[in-house]
Amino acid sequence: MKVAIVVPHIFMHQEILPKVIFSPGTLAIDLAEGLAQEGVAVTLATPGPITVRGAKNHTADLSAFEAELAGRGDTYIELLKKHPLTFITLARQVQAELIADIYTRANQGEFDIVHIYTNEEDIALPFAKLCKKPVVFTHHDPFNFLVKYKAIFPKYKNLNWLSISQSQRKGMPKDTNWVGNIYHGLAPDMFKLSENPSGGYIAYLGRIIGPNGVHLAIQAVKLYNQQNPQKTLQLKIAGKHYSGKKDQYWQEQVLPYINGRDVEYVGFIKDIQEKQDFLGNAHALMIPSLFEEPFGMVMIEALACGTPIIGLDSGAIPEVIKPNNTGIIVQKASEEPEIIHNLATAIENIGIIDRKQCRADFEARFTLQRMCQSHRAVYQKLQDN
Repeated sequence: MKVAIVVPHIFMHQEILPKVIFSPGTLAIDLAEGLAQEGVAVTLATPGPITVRGAKNHTADLSAFEAELAGRGDTYIELLKKHPLTFITLARQVQAELIADIYTRANQGEFDIVHIYTNEEDIALPFAKLCKKPVVFTHHDPFNFLVKYKAIFPKYKNLNWLSISQSQRKGMPKDTNWVGNIYHGLAPDMFKLSENPSGGYIAYLGRIIGPNGVHLAIQAVKLYNQQNPQKTLQLKIAGKHYSGKKDQYWQEQVLPYINGRDVEYVGFIKDIQEKQDFLGNAHALMIPSLFEEPFGMVMIEALACGTPIIGLDSGAIPEVIKPNNTGIIVQKASEEPEIIHNLATAIENIGIIDRKQCRADFEARFTLQRMCQSHRAVYQKLQDN
């Protein structure tokens, strides 16, 4: 079986990817490498060069983009920051050309399956009918997250769609042609079980934005500490925020509470070992998301470390957490004070969770091998039909 996994996002370039947060890119590389180990002939199609073990890497023509950078004396990241419209315009050209090239190569017999894997598939949708081989789509945001997605995705509900959670499907019409639901996965040896965590803290790991509910985690830990003065915990926040006075959420709802006692900001964690230490030593991971999470990679990273999860019942969070087995699910209430109270109560009760059971559930449901085997089965079914 010959499969093209197409990731047309411009961040898929060895000069950009290490400097940005783009988990779909990492997942695509893991999927390509894992499928190769399963005996699939994989080509990872990306705008720029990417190292991928066991698979081929097919890149786009970046000459016009590179000429623009050279003329300005900018790097990719500098151009994105200084002239985002110019950057996006050039990126969309590259994406369209890459998708057209892969469809053409599939028609020539180079691929049996084309898998459009990231959120730029709105370009690929209207031209999928021109591809003679099966095309399947994976989207990594809620389907109704942006206006452009809401407008175009339902028009193409009859194409082949893969969801990353059952919850994600709610953003598409009920009669969408779902060919599978595949949870993300991690290599089992990426993280290890931490049976005896050393840190007396609750961890938050992710983007520091309003929809992720970081302010709820802050207030929940503060309330818990007021109610339990003999066994206080700290909230440690890791992740990126938008700096500057324009970021009112950071300036008004997060920064004033960072005091090194109840709340500490530890910055952006890049290194796997740093993440192992941060998650593995946490009393629990808190996911107070207010928006409909389509999945949430940090949750399975925590489970791989044996760390239980406290999460609101948003989106796919209840699909990942097994109540009172790997974590506690807190219902979203209409008023934030009630949510905060319920999160604080969950902190009191999270100690009942067996960390070994968290790791066991990760190994049963969220490994890279399981993810790759599930994709291969979908590809085979599409090819046979």
